[in-house]
Amino acid sequence: MKKNLLYSIIAGAAVASLASCDVNSWNDKLDGFEGGQTIVDAQAIEYTLTDADYANLAANSDNVAKAGDALAKALKAVGTQHYFTNEITAKEYVPNFLSDPDFVYFTLDNGSSIKLTFNVAGELPSEVASFAAAEEFTIDEAAYKAVWGDEEKYVEAFTPENPASKFVPGFLAAEYPEAKAGDMVVVNYKESEQEPVFGTDEPEEPAVELTSVLGTANVGDNVNVTGVITAICNRGYVLTDNSGSILVYYASGFDATAWQVGNVVTLTDGAVSAYNFGLQITGNSSEEVVANISYTYPAATKLDGAAFDALLGTSENFLAQFVNFKATVTIDGTYYNFYVDGAETAVGSLYQATADQKAMFADGDTYDIYGYFLSVSKKSGAAKFVNFIPVNVVSLAPALKASEFQVPYSDITALYVFDGSKWKANYDVAVLQSDDYDEMGQKYHNLTEPDFYLPIYLKNNFPYAKADDIQLVGYKLYAGGKTSLACDKYVFDGSAWNKDNGVVAETAQFVKTGGKWMYDPNVTITLPAGKGQELSTLYFQACTDWVWENIDVAKLGVSTKGQGYVTSYGNNEYYCGTSAYQGNVDLRPAKAKEQYPAGYEGMTDDQILDLMKTRFATEVMPGALAALHPEAAPIEGLDVIYTINFGTYTGSNVTETIRYKVVAPGKFEFIDCTWDAAK
Repeated sequence: MKKNLLYSIIAGAAVASLASCDVNSWNDKLDGFEGGQTIVDAQAIEYTLTDADYANLAANSDNVAKAGDALAKALKAVGTQHYFTNEITAKEYVPNFLSDPDFVYFTLDNGSSIKLTFNVAGELPSEVASFAAAEEFTIDEAAYKAVWGDEEKYVEAFTPENPASKFVPGFLAAEYPEAKAGDMVVVNYKESEQEPVFGTDEPEEPAVELTSVLGTANVGDNVNVTGVITAICNRGYVLTDNSGSILVYYASGFDATAWQVGNVVTLTDGAVSAYNFGLQITGNSSEEVVANISYTYPAATKLDGAAFDALLGTSENFLAQFVNFKATVTIDGTYYNFYVDGAETAVGSLYQATADQKAMFADGDTYDIYGYFLSVSKKSGAAKFVNFIPVNVVSLAPALKASEFQVPYSDITALYVFDGSKWKANYDVAVLQSDDYDEMGQKYHNLTEPDFYLPIYLKNNFPYAKADDIQLVGYKLYAGGKTSLACDKYVFDGSAWNKDNGVVAETAQFVKTGGKWMYDPNVTITLPAGKGQELSTLYFQACTDWVWENIDVAKLGVSTKGQGYVTSYGNNEYYCGTSAYQGNVDLRPAKAKEQYPAGYEGMTDDQILDLMKTRFATEVMPGALAALHPEAAPIEGLDVIYTINFGTYTGSNVTETIRYKVVAPGKFEFIDCTWDAAK
């Protein structure tokens, strides 16, 4: 039986007697304040540890030394989770804290006692404490530069081509060279589903030879072109060769999903025309995809407001131009208009946008846009609209980063664990993300009421959970004036998620003797009568097992339960009447004679009752206590007393109290029982 299970269900003990001074003894010393008397501040205190106390206890230098490297993280977790565990017990780590100046009563003198209430967790997955003790690591700008391998052409985000899983383990290995198996780190980074557009002076040389004819194409020409698709819309695509870019236009029947950026296309006998000053080629059936390449866009022409207005003055036909500008969008039905700061007349407009391109924008937001300027269109006789196909769009709602290149990103918090040789992403813990805190209305991205928010979070994020499913949730907890990492275990009951950390409040006594605080092992155990009472079942089953092993088997030679004092069910006995099933001591003489007549032959009911009580007090319960509390031992200068409250049944229910003194390791000596006082 693990000690923490017993500790988690045992309440604290009686208050030790206190040393004090008779106030009248000072009466003859007041004149002149003669020496020889010492003021003693000995008190009996009842106190409950606060969140701040747990943090200070975990930071106490003596406790840190006691924990050493092996338990350093477990001790740190106590400071953030605010409960003791099987590894870090109150018995071992509270005494140092009580003498710490951070503790409000640290000046108390010898003879003082503190009945301390604190939290203790039951058996929990190791990830719970490891997460709470984890460090946080944020991927910074220097790391992103290393990801992209360039001091200038980079974005502060991971992307599908450069995923976090490829780089984070290496960063952690460099940051934590002394990591041990099981260590956890919470990693914060940015992630984008979109690849950035890095400008270059020259486009990437494709695997096939592109033509150089578009740069000199004029209206009326019929051209043969081999080029690469660099943008797509609902009415065609932008085709780029070594000398320029042009829109290949379809009046109807164009399927945008059948083409993709990077397709190398040969187009034969393409008729060149112009629309709103934008040169274009009429699409025809001769087009053929001959290869696919990874295309790198050229350096974009940056447009401010004045340059945007200047485009409206175009009077000659032009090829498609790769440009970059910042604009705020307004959406009115099917109309998407883009306003550039400083532009007095020109307004940007999407050209035959696909549904995916429209989905890039939200009404009222501001964006950094890369794309192809195709034409200018007229409204009421005046040129006003600058038409373009977007290629890369970045919302400017987040603050601009140091890099000039932008991609839309999400803030990600991921958990990594060291397996002894390398760092790996851990998915056993569901870690709250920035978006989760935002949805909860927690602007500081931490929780003050996790018990309210987390069941809702789990219900929304695990809609297909089945009864008895278990989920660990990691989050940032704000308590005691600071934010720390925390992790809770939840179990689904079929309809709702319930926290199942097994945390219970315990009370134990600590006394100050010889200038040091020490755990006072006096113990009070309450065994509630009734079926299904965990603690009562534990102790009375231990009693029944003792009778089976020491009486039925050892003395009577019984080999089958039911033939001696222990019943056939094996969960109660009538040597003294303990019942793990009923959670009490059944003292009915008639039931005892019915179970084992030979044991009570010729005895009266009163004699049987007295015998069962004596056996319980002096044999059976001491035997069960020895099995359940082998750690109990005498302490010099203190009487170690175990007090047990339990239920009896003689036709009616009665609660009794029995006491034992620990006289040797694991040995208990009967003191008294309340049923004797009734005689």
